[in-house]
Amino acid sequence: MPARKAALALAAAALVAVPLAAGCSTAQKAVDCARLGIEISDDVDDLQHSVTDTASDTDNANKILDNLEKDTKKLKDKSSNVDVGKALDHLEKAVGNVRDALRDDKTPDLTPVTDAAGELSKVCTSK
Repeated sequence: MPARKAALALAAAALVAVPLAAGCSTAQKAVDCARLGIEISDDVDDLQHSVTDTASDTDNANKILDNLEKDTKKLKDKSSNVDVGKALDHLEKAVGNVRDALRDDKTPDLTPVTDAAGELSKVCTSK
């Protein structure tokens, strides 16, 4: 996970240097995507720690899921990119599945959440 955060941070820094000819709104959207992608990645890391370190602490996991949903909504509101939208849809579905597992007192499978966050990282950092 730290490598993904580093890649997103570097991508965000590189996007700040996007030439003005690319258009300010396009550059700003890319920076917003990268910044919120980092926040989502942090949320996913927190969720992994919460579920693996304290499996019985569903309150904390639910708070983290709330943060993931909030950050996902923020990015959806800021982006009109189809690929970003698809990645966010996958993330929302994965978060819903984790909520269902926690509600049913099952250990959630976080693989779809991490996969969706990785997908989001790719689309936020690609040109």
